[in-house]
Amino acid sequence: MDGGLIPFDEAKIHVLTHSLHYGMAPFEGIRCYKGDSGRSAIFRLKDHIRRLFDSAHILEMTIPFSQEELIKACADVVRANHLDECYIRPIAFYGAGEMGVVARSNPVQVAIATWPWGAYLGDDALKGVRLKTSSFVRFHHNSMLPMAKTSANYVNSALAGYEARRNGYDEALLLDVNGYVAEGSGENFFVVRDGVVRTPPLMSILAGITRESVMRILADAGVPIVEQPFPRDVVYIADEAFMTGTAAEVTPVRELDDRKIGEGKPGPITRRVIETFHAALRGRDIRYKEWLHFI
Repeated sequence: MDGGLIPFDEAKIHVLTHSLHYGMAPFEGIRCYKGDSGRSAIFRLKDHIRRLFDSAHILEMTIPFSQEELIKACADVVRANHLDECYIRPIAFYGAGEMGVVARSNPVQVAIATWPWGAYLGDDALKGVRLKTSSFVRFHHNSMLPMAKTSANYVNSALAGYEARRNGYDEALLLDVNGYVAEGSGENFFVVRDGVVRTPPLMSILAGITRESVMRILADAGVPIVEQPFPRDVVYIADEAFMTGTAAEVTPVRELDDRKIGEGKPGPITRRVIETFHAALRGRDIRYKEWLHFI
């Protein structure tokens, strides 16, 4: 926290911390995996830290550390906690001082926490999850700047996620303001039909690092991948669908709005993506070795 390793119980902030009140807090979600070689590696660490700085720049926030310092700090926190596999959460925020929505004189603080975290959407997620189209829509890209991964944007996600789970579904699917498929509450979205994979363009969605990884995996496998808008009924008649994200990894979707997708189980392209992605995470596929930051 703020440049030093401190015990968990000492990681405290003031109740008048500006970002607590106004949501100006860029953050990242990163995972570390133990590879087949026995060494642990953080997945696409440099890319995540670059996105953290991009998010801060969008918010007109200057992080008081370099990218190289935070890359090293993430690895240091993992080592200090003696974790072979874990989730890593870097966050930058305006601390206590001046109050008011447009306050900019407060100090920027940075914290990095890590903890063990299993399957985000449940232990059975690889069998396929059930989604419900949310009554909440993803914000217009001139409203909340979705290219910034920042705490305020996730109020929209939380409301959609609560709604879906309260009604018995595993996750929400949000549409954009024009009625096209956007993303899940914390995942990017893909559909497959007739061997072609489609995913929404970078308009009202976060530029997911797992999304980008999967797009490269598909391209390397010779599978056509297209970024284009599509409505939710395209999902109903898809052969396959899956979601991607750091927490969710690659999760098959077997149902949307009580309509079975394809055969109601992970399809061949989804299974192939999952297999290759997990091989990359564990260091088994040397094509993607540059994605791993070894501890």
